[in-house]
Amino acid sequence: MAGLTEQYDFLSRRCVWVNGPIIVGAGPSGLAVGACLTEQDVPFVILERADCIASLWQKRTYDRLKLHLPKQFCQLPRLPFPEDYPEYPSRKQFIDYLESYAKHFELSPRFNQSVQSAKYDETSGLWRVRAVGACAEAGNVSADVEYIGRWLVVATGENAEKVVPELEGLEAFGGDVKHVCDYKSGEAYRRKHVLVVGCGNSGMEVSLDLCDHDASPSMVIRDSVHVLPREVLGKSTFELAVLLMKWLPLWLADKILLVLAWLVLGNVERFGLRRPSAGPLELKNTQGKTPVLDIGALGKIRSGDINVVPGIKRLSPGKVELVDGRLLDVDSIILATGYRSNVPQWLQGCDFFSKDGLPKSPFPNGWKGKSGLYAVGFTRRGLSGASSDAERTATDIGRLQQPLHCFCHGTPGKAGKILQDPQRIGVKSMLQLYSINDITGIKCKEGMTMQ
Repeated sequence: MAGLTEQYDFLSRRCVWVNGPIIVGAGPSGLAVGACLTEQDVPFVILERADCIASLWQKRTYDRLKLHLPKQFCQLPRLPFPEDYPEYPSRKQFIDYLESYAKHFELSPRFNQSVQSAKYDETSGLWRVRAVGACAEAGNVSADVEYIGRWLVVATGENAEKVVPELEGLEAFGGDVKHVCDYKSGEAYRRKHVLVVGCGNSGMEVSLDLCDHDASPSMVIRDSVHVLPREVLGKSTFELAVLLMKWLPLWLADKILLVLAWLVLGNVERFGLRRPSAGPLELKNTQGKTPVLDIGALGKIRSGDINVVPGIKRLSPGKVELVDGRLLDVDSIILATGYRSNVPQWLQGCDFFSKDGLPKSPFPNGWKGKSGLYAVGFTRRGLSGASSDAERTATDIGRLQQPLHCFCHGTPGKAGKILQDPQRIGVKSMLQLYSINDITGIKCKEGMTMQ
């Protein structure tokens, strides 16, 4: 998969020359880039901090989760979902699909590689990516690795780190408090009063799951929110929105969606769900805010099984004081407060990303930066946006990638002096800087081999 050269520097940090892109992240975005590069015969390496692909899906999602959009809008490039999959695949089915995707394209990420820093070296014209392996904590210095290459693909996505709000009195609360990434099922909350903080798709679905397990959820809704039916007359609302935007201006498409939502769901504001002044498509395009696609939570709100409450003022032992002065008896709190990018924590000396870890250039121009930097999965357009980024990135790198021919003076089978192809930018500087002289995965002149 990757042309790699490994050497130890004078500080005992292993240096790895990557004869292709360095991809950070083995989620759907990273896998999609790898698959597209594989088809173009471009070598690469994928670095993943967890011990599996798609760790968010495998380790930080709840059991009942299903894709919120039809499968045709969620499949990755070059490999559709199996025909027998339902329109909205389950969490397990999606994970199985990703595993088969990695196997199909022979993708083998380097797991337990937590990227600590990535910086472009102006002197050599190369990216230097420092990663620490899982055994580094045990004092193994060899677990500290520096990957060096011409291109860096940031594929860690918009949801790399959980967002935990500051709540006054949290330490005094005394009950169970967890982020939704640690929530699996409502089974553990039977006959308990649970406060769900957040009213996005996760907050709504967790509240519904709690109801199905005989818990009593109260859902905090601080801001306005668009709630749309997942389907209208058997047709996916998302698919309908895509069709409307193809033929109509955005404002008119928004108007039609809101009329249809009112016809199907009725007036949701009387249940404490205030709609924003901007339409759902406008908010998605300008602020990246995703509307809630209702799969049954609204019915539970109507019946009173899910109690809608305003913001939290403070917590006290076993109780929550709301901004309207009411006190709630609460056993547990689930924070459905979302995720954020972690790119600012490790990408250095680069102004391509903003402070919130997203590309500064709006869609569709946020996939490519300067000096061989690419971003995949930051479009705020879900899996379809990540797939589009992956294809563009692979095509661009494939166009720039030129085979490096190494000509060796010496006996075949013996290490000799390597003369670099002058058309290969940065390689000579890399060899001089890092004393790397054993090259693998690179085309050599016929009859000559490298040790």
